[in-house]
Amino acid sequence: MGKSVTNPVTGKSVPILPASFVDPGNATGNVMSVPAHAPYDYVALEDLKKNPELLAKYGMDKGSVERLEPVSLIEVEGYGEVPAADAVRRMGIRDQNDPKLEAATEEVYGKEFHSGRMKAWTGKYAGLSVQEAKEAIKKDMAASGKADSMHEILNRPVYCRCGAECVVKIFSDQYFIDYGNPDWKEVVRECLGRMEILPSELRAEFENVVDWLREKACARRSGLGTKLPWDPAWIIESLSDSTIYMAYYVVSKYVNELGLKAEQLTDEVFDYVFLGSGDAGEVGLRSKVPREVLEAMRSEFSYYYPLDSRHSGRDLIWNHLTYFVFNHVAIFPREHWPKQIVVNGSVLMEGQKMSKSLGNIIPLRDAVKQYGADALRLAVLSTAGLLQDADFSREIAGSMSRWIQRFYSAARELLEKGPAEGAGKESYLDKWMVSRLYERVKNATEAMKVLDVKEAINQVIYLLDQDLQWYQRRASVSRSGANEASVLNVLREVIDVRVRLLSPFAPYTCEEVWSMLGRGGFASNAPWPSYDESKVDRKGEACEEVVRETLRDALNILKVVKLTPKKLFIYAAAEWKWRCTMGCLESLEEGLNLGEAMKRLMGSEGMREKGREASEFIKRTVEELSKTSKERRKEPPSASFPKRRRWAKPRISWPRS
Repeated sequence: MGKSVTNPVTGKSVPILPASFVDPGNATGNVMSVPAHAPYDYVALEDLKKNPELLAKYGMDKGSVERLEPVSLIEVEGYGEVPAADAVRRMGIRDQNDPKLEAATEEVYGKEFHSGRMKAWTGKYAGLSVQEAKEAIKKDMAASGKADSMHEILNRPVYCRCGAECVVKIFSDQYFIDYGNPDWKEVVRECLGRMEILPSELRAEFENVVDWLREKACARRSGLGTKLPWDPAWIIESLSDSTIYMAYYVVSKYVNELGLKAEQLTDEVFDYVFLGSGDAGEVGLRSKVPREVLEAMRSEFSYYYPLDSRHSGRDLIWNHLTYFVFNHVAIFPREHWPKQIVVNGSVLMEGQKMSKSLGNIIPLRDAVKQYGADALRLAVLSTAGLLQDADFSREIAGSMSRWIQRFYSAARELLEKGPAEGAGKESYLDKWMVSRLYERVKNATEAMKVLDVKEAINQVIYLLDQDLQWYQRRASVSRSGANEASVLNVLREVIDVRVRLLSPFAPYTCEEVWSMLGRGGFASNAPWPSYDESKVDRKGEACEEVVRETLRDALNILKVVKLTPKKLFIYAAAEWKWRCTMGCLESLEEGLNLGEAMKRLMGSEGMREKGREASEFIKRTVEELSKTSKERRKEPPSASFPKRRRWAKPRISWPRS
């Protein structure tokens, strides 16, 4: 018959049979067969009876196997003695490779679990529902020592970086790192308290991990890795030895370029390089690493450390990133503790997770060739904040590539004209454009301080483009003194500032434009533009916004009435209402109430003659402004005050004829 095992519940001998549907890599590779109730098991038994070659291969007696019949344990309404056989015959299932077996299994298991009962011959479990019997048998086997819990990877197979499949296994003599040590945790909390965590709301997650983290297995028996120094039979587990590799990056070039051997990299060498312990001459004699090399490694490490910023995904907060903090504080002195952790999302492709099976991966080399390195960076960085998944889109990448071409061409065309002569005094519009430019500098700088790269790019590319388009459009038709020379000088200043703001995101393009500007060195080394409040013209911005909104309203009205008027009338608020509004603003800034503001304003020149009209206007204006935050009161009026105000914007009308 072949090999057999003993059923731990009944004590009877059970034969071991081969089946192609069983995964030998899952646990022991043995499955308890129940052919009466499991369609896969039933079909495997029938296939085996028809396969003399397979029987001979495993030394099984054909007659003994043919006499094997399914043992029925469960009775369920709608099925006969062998429910699995009923489902297999009804669905016309041919063999173990038939895809309909999944549906048959779901059908039988579902029916039996919800409405099946154990048969009378099953002893103490007779009459129990399948749900009850399952829990009772599990409890009895565990109590008698015939069963134990087993850890299983549900989303297997999982592979390590070396390509080997990861398996769950319990070792009786496993090595652990004790991350639960309270003294160690206290020092880690000190380091976290000094670090910047971006986004800041994730600090609580790091603190939670530090609180619950305990012992962690740090070695394994197989795979790629470094031998455990005190027990070479073990290999250091990857998350235990990859948390301070950024320190090794600093000195790895010396090891590679000089061909240093592993036996030369002693503990003494690393103690000197990373901790400054010992004398370079003595360490060099013993390790045969030249003194000048050791000193250069130490000097370079001291220059680059502490680590300024560590970037990684949110899923690594619960392991790698927290181990990174633990291991740094365990090894390095306080002056070499890391300063910042930045947590980011993943990169999607057209809204989907990148996967070879989906065929939605573009090799980096191909993407750079198709779109350009700068466009590729902008396409990824401009689509998401830190915790959001960046969604790479071919459409966006193409759009960014075209924008870079337009930016470069426009800059070259302008700069080839050379410095403008005879620009004279800055016009009102010139001041407005410079004011908008430095507002963009301020906003982009604030975004970069918290690594909100998406918002920084939005300020430097999209919003600044809107400002430039409006400025050039207005300057081309303005009667307020804007001339070509002054416009060219303003545009040169915009390019100078913009190139430095864009340099971290589009370095190749920016270096080309920087060279055309005639600046020395590299744009990447040039100072980041600083916000100059003296160049910000709040009043000018407010006035220009009135022009913009008036034009927008006029165009919207034309769309609604569908007329082509010959004449357009624009009515501005009376001069006394403007003075009154400004007075209300000043009164609120000084903390005056309605009564005090009314008394002051009604006593001013020209207000008393207006009488009730003025007092009602003052009351309404103070009430509206009181509902507006102090910060917004300082903004241009068009951005601050409710749209229903009568005094803030011209009224538009035209004759019907």
